[in-house]
Formats: sequence, structure tokens, C-alpha cells
Amino acid sequence: MVQRGAYSKGIAKREEILTAALEIVARNGYSRATVRELADAVGLSQTGLLHYFGTKEQLFTEILRRRDEVDQRFYGDFDAAGLPDMAGGLERLVRHNAEVPGLVQLFSRFSSEAAEPGHPAHEFFRERYETARAGIGAGVERLRQAGRLPSDVDTERVTVLMLAVMDGLQMQWMYDPAVDMADHVAYLWRLVAGEQGEG
Repeated sequence: MVQRGAYSKGIAKREEILTAALEIVARNGYSRATVRELADAVGLSQTGLLHYFGTKEQLFTEILRRRDEVDQRFYGDFDAAGLPDMAGGLERLVRHNAEVPGLVQLFSRFSSEAAEPGHPAHEFFRERYETARAGIGAGVERLRQAGRLPSDVDTERVTVLMLAVMDGLQMQWMYDPAVDMADHVAYLWRLVAGEQGEG
């Protein structure tokens, strides 16, 4: 009974840490969000904070995982016809990303560093891209089969290109915030849908 209570408290504290960390990193960025600041925000020592995650890299990986969970809840919408609102959902997600520059910075830095197989976040990003390709690909294919996209659209290629464009836009946007990421994603979707003359 005592162990179960301690376990519940541990989970609750971990949740508190991730909630606070998400806000701090979104505001301050990866470079300026120190373990000490995150620990202070939840009333722990640095050692106490890392007790819940192991290492700084694992902590930041879990921050990104939490970010994905939150984004999925708010931006994974479907339209009234029961088909994925891919254009609207992706545009809303990218527009939201522009409001949390620190998380974009963390994602971009970490995804590049984690390409090395030994990096603590390597498996997270490998699985993330696999899941994202599967989810977006399934939505694109449903729209294609429903006649909402041209019949000759290559679902796999469109999916890979959409993810590449979204990640690449984030990198350009970090150098030049005048780049409207959401507008470019919406334009690419119109090209895929054969609506080049609109908008």
C-alpha cells in the first residue's frame, strides 16, 4: 500500500515536472532552459529532478514526447465528413509551433543530434517519424480514395515530403521569423490537391 502511494506520488511529480518544463522550454528555448531552472520551478534539486528521468537528454526527450501528446489532442482534428482535415490540421499545428519557439528550437536541435544511433533520443525520433508517416499517410490515402485528392497522388511520397517541408520550414523560420510556415504548408497542400490556382 505504501509503495503504491509512493508510486502514485512519483507519477504525479513527473507530470508536474513535464508540465512546468514544457512552459519553460517553450518560453526560454533549449539553450537557456537549464536543469537548475526546471528543478527550481517544481521545488526540487537538480539531482532530485533527474531522479525522475535519468539524464538531461532523457528529460528533454520526455518534454518532446509530452509536446507531441498535447499537440495531437489539439491539432489532430477531423472534418464533419469523417475524413481527415489534413490541410487545416497541419496548418493549425505549424501556426501553433510559431508561438512556441523554444520547443521548435529543442525539436530541431535534438532531432539533428539524435540521428546518431547512440543518442538517448534516437529511438524516440525514429519511432516518431515512423508514427507520423503512418498517421499522415493513412489520412492522405483516405482523402485520395474519397476523391478529395487526385487519384494519381503517391501517398508515400506526399507523406515524406510533407514532413520534410514542415521540418525544413522550422529551420528556415528560426533564422528568419518572417517566413510564414503555416502559409507555406497550406500552399504545398493546395499543390498536392491540384488547387494551384486558388489562394
